[in-house]
Amino acid sequence: MSKEQHYDVLVIGSGAAGLTLALQMAPHARIAVLSKGELTAGSTYLAQGGIAGVRDSADSTESHISDTLTAGSHLCRLDAVKHTVENGPGTIDWLIKQGVPFTKDSDGQLHLTKEGGHSHRRIVHAADATGKAISETLIQQAKKHHNIDLRSHAIAVDLITRRKLGLPDNRCIGAYVLNQDSGHVETYLAPFVVLATGGASKAYLYTSNTDGSSGDGIAMAWRAGCRIANMEFNQFHPTCLYHSQAKSFLISEAVRGEGGKLLLPDGSRFMHNFDKRKELAPRDIVARAIDHEMKRLGCDCLYLDISHKPAEFIRDHFPTIHAKCLEFGIDITKDPIPVVPAAHYTCGGVVTDTSGKTDIPGLYAAGETAFTGLHGANRLASNSLLECIVFASAAAADIIKHLDQHNTLAKAPFWDESQVTDSDEDVVISHNWDELRRFMWDYVGIVRTDKRLQRALNRVSLLQQEISDYYSNYKVSKDLLELRNLSVVAELIIRSAMLRKESRGLHHTLNYPSTLPEERDTILTPVNYDWREG
Repeated sequence: MSKEQHYDVLVIGSGAAGLTLALQMAPHARIAVLSKGELTAGSTYLAQGGIAGVRDSADSTESHISDTLTAGSHLCRLDAVKHTVENGPGTIDWLIKQGVPFTKDSDGQLHLTKEGGHSHRRIVHAADATGKAISETLIQQAKKHHNIDLRSHAIAVDLITRRKLGLPDNRCIGAYVLNQDSGHVETYLAPFVVLATGGASKAYLYTSNTDGSSGDGIAMAWRAGCRIANMEFNQFHPTCLYHSQAKSFLISEAVRGEGGKLLLPDGSRFMHNFDKRKELAPRDIVARAIDHEMKRLGCDCLYLDISHKPAEFIRDHFPTIHAKCLEFGIDITKDPIPVVPAAHYTCGGVVTDTSGKTDIPGLYAAGETAFTGLHGANRLASNSLLECIVFASAAAADIIKHLDQHNTLAKAPFWDESQVTDSDEDVVISHNWDELRRFMWDYVGIVRTDKRLQRALNRVSLLQQEISDYYSNYKVSKDLLELRNLSVVAELIIRSAMLRKESRGLHHTLNYPSTLPEERDTILTPVNYDWREG
């Protein structure tokens, strides 16, 4: 493969957002879609619950908007919420047209389930593996288009902008990309670049995401000069399977939506002590309640029990969860499921408008990478897949309008590998990786304090110095690039948390337990060129 690739649009990320944009642009442009692992790598494939959209006559757009604002502690941007919710039904229709096999009821209608924070049944799903169904369907459709090139094992190193090249009229014109098969960095040039790389939950020791989620797009955008917002709002999913070999397998919100009960080790319920909605309270409340009870009792996990439902109902509604738990000797038709909270979703990200445009011309962001204002201080369950499709569609429409205006690109220098060598100290990467994720979990987790945040900031600063030295002297690798990006994102999370002098939604601090009357976003703006841009 040539060291330089030319496309009309470069999409970094192969999840729901990236593939939606590629499919909607395919009749108009040549597109490259990059995935740093297999095409199914990332959070979309792992999503179990579903996609929210008003489909029932008893439901309403106003109700979905209200539920979203309530879950987001009223920090949501109303224009983004309205734009997303109003496009919900059409988004689901588009996915059906692509061939996504959503579950239907006995009457042949879409089966709607209910999740925490929702006042109505409005979650369209494909059993308990909705993300898998959407991912496989969109990949299958993308493979049919001759205008879409799907590149696996290709991880973006950094964005190329005219400002970085010392040219006037700043614009993003491509990215340097590590071809993991060859081990060499290639240059991808395109007048439009889309970041769809997911969130940053791998900054934490325990996460529901097994691949991706290392904040790559957020870190690259920050280094390029984009504003980043609301990174203090990290959603911890309340119920991940607790088992030494399970690697934080997610137990869907829908289990609680269908009547699952949270139990203490003695079998008693406790959610009524924290919220009148009990198990159907929003995720931040449930996660804090579980964290509180685990610390109070000194236990390793709590339990989620759905066994009071008929066995056939459980197997029909949760076949993936049932099968996975059986692998670890847990029959959820008879036994409660041991669960713990785990880092799950990044509500903040790269600041965009409702068309997905960032601060840099030619650069767009969609999905979990972006801060659209939809989620506010806490994401409402199953609004994430909806956001991916809605904003990727909006970005595609905006790019199509401007395709003919930008077809001349500046030349970018090839990546210089002459000054670096192969590393013989990869243990440094693994040690730094482990240290970062542990102090983020301990100091910047579900409950925070000023002292813990300052400790975390001191440690991330030292780590960044070590990573910078390593990055300057050795050939890049996937692990090194992810660690470099996570150290940037960890600092953004810490600094955002330090700026918020209140407890709101997912940000809970013992120093400021009250919620302020004024709702404001935390927006960070890059200032000086430093090691992270080199």
